[in-house]
Amino acid sequence: MRGWRNAVQETAASKPLFLTIYATVILGTVVSSFYVFSAIYSPTASPTRSISSSWLLAPPLSQNGVSLSSNISQPSQHRSNKLRPIWEAPSRTSKMPRLKSFRLTKELVAQRAKDNVIIVTFGNFAFMDFILTWVKHLTDLGVSNLLVGAMDTKLLKALYWKGIPVFDMGSHISTDDVGWGSPIFHKMGRQKVLLINAILPFGFELLMCDTDMVWLKNPLPYLARYPDADILTSSDQVVPTVVDDRLADWKQVGAAYNIGIFHWRPTPPAKKLAKEWIDMLLADDRIWDQNGFNELVRRQTGPAFDDESGIFYSYDGNLKLGILPESLFCSGHTYFVQALHQQFRLQPYALHTTFQYAGTEGKRHRLREAMVFFDPPEYYDAPGGFLSFRPSISKSLLLDGEHNLESHFSLINYQMRQIRSALAIASVLNRTLVLPPLWCRLDRLWFPHPGALLGSLTRQPFLCPLDHVFEVNVMLRDLPAEEFGPAINIREYSFLNNPFLPQRVRESWLDVQLCQEGTEDCHASSNTSRPGLLRFPKRSSEETLKKVFSSFKDVKVIQFSSMQDAFLGFTDKTREEKFRKRVKQYVGIWCCVENHIPGHIYYDMYWDEKPGWKPIPPKTPEDDHPPF
Repeated sequence: MRGWRNAVQETAASKPLFLTIYATVILGTVVSSFYVFSAIYSPTASPTRSISSSWLLAPPLSQNGVSLSSNISQPSQHRSNKLRPIWEAPSRTSKMPRLKSFRLTKELVAQRAKDNVIIVTFGNFAFMDFILTWVKHLTDLGVSNLLVGAMDTKLLKALYWKGIPVFDMGSHISTDDVGWGSPIFHKMGRQKVLLINAILPFGFELLMCDTDMVWLKNPLPYLARYPDADILTSSDQVVPTVVDDRLADWKQVGAAYNIGIFHWRPTPPAKKLAKEWIDMLLADDRIWDQNGFNELVRRQTGPAFDDESGIFYSYDGNLKLGILPESLFCSGHTYFVQALHQQFRLQPYALHTTFQYAGTEGKRHRLREAMVFFDPPEYYDAPGGFLSFRPSISKSLLLDGEHNLESHFSLINYQMRQIRSALAIASVLNRTLVLPPLWCRLDRLWFPHPGALLGSLTRQPFLCPLDHVFEVNVMLRDLPAEEFGPAINIREYSFLNNPFLPQRVRESWLDVQLCQEGTEDCHASSNTSRPGLLRFPKRSSEETLKKVFSSFKDVKVIQFSSMQDAFLGFTDKTREEKFRKRVKQYVGIWCCVENHIPGHIYYDMYWDEKPGWKPIPPKTPEDDHPPF
């Protein structure tokens, strides 16, 4: 916090007009620090996703899997000789500078800014891998005018030794993950508003980003197209308002403005808004930062600034606001569910992992599904190898009849049964399961809807994110083995197509073709009918699987032709009970039925063991619980 105080004093001395703003910033920082220090954290970060020290110290890989050790030593753009290029780590024999040298100052921002623009994100150590991904995408795009705010010393040190431009936010909070919507989450959000109030008086344009988003295209030329806007913000709009690269039609945007991506110019109206915003949040700690922003900005909506730009007056009638197009600055819905950019044949600038249902692990998994998350090398070559299968789904399950609860659950249950068998075989063989693509006929949201949002371009059926059906955070959680049996590691459906997958994994492959025992070349043995192909009997037992596939323990990928009738069952009944207890917790809910309270329906991993099972919401409060 000392660094921020120095920055405020230094700038206030040169610009007395803003002394009041900085006094507010100092007070706000003190109050927020008090809240944070007094808060009690509950660790929720999955240990399976902890970042190895080698990943922190080694340069990341490029998109094509080639080491960047030569590329990242070159600055992505012309800089002062005193400024180390991003990803060029300090010498390991050197001593880390004192913490006070990492304070946020106008000079620090000026060093990193280009064309008077600075791009900023911030977080704690729990989001280290998100931050590395965020930085990596920008530097791959040739953008290096960025800074990362560290909310704890552990992150600050880790980023410094990675060669990432970092400053100390003085928060010194817990390094653990903070769940969305928690009191600590809201208190952390205030740091963003304090940060905006600290940087704007320096005179730089600020592109502020959450860490759970990635840049897919350099946004700076797009933002520069609208120099008259005081603020350009993303939104949660799911019904498209434009079909090209213009700003969203502000008259049609009814959803919340999303502060995970927004660009501020250091104009008097923007500074006035920033000050009133932080005053509001510090006066009432129950207000979520995004709700406060929307409340202030929507005090006035319109008129239009001009006839062409899409900018309009808001807030106090002087602030000029533009809303970034929903198909280019994508939410978790417009990207993963509607895929608006694909439908409009556009190249998106950004992807923000909103509209998802499994916390931080769900965000990480979605980015992995899109193959835009940067994992350490060991993620792509897990001990024990991988198991995958080709799902077999009939046309009737996907397309026939109406898209309703019955057809949706019939499709999901069919896939769930195959995934259940695959999880069992992966457990028996001690392999990491590569999940198949998951198809849905109905969308999932937090509120009642008819299956697809009216006005949206959701195609039915659609390839849905895993967290629409499965509790990804639970699947990746370290459940105690004595109660739930051995852990079953998973990978996203796109894993085997990821360019980071090593060649040694791609080339070590066994196709398993299920067959009826007794037919030609169909025996429970390790004899392959031809290299790389094994015909294997359906409905094989746990013991048979272990015996036969022990001969292929050095094979990296075993892919079954199907999971229909692939597994007979566990021989060890105690292990089977633990497995059942584990996977029952893997499935979530569909939401929500219209005109019914509660409106959610629980998925059931063992739906096929319950005669007459139907997808209906709980009838009574006593029925409102998961099926375990």
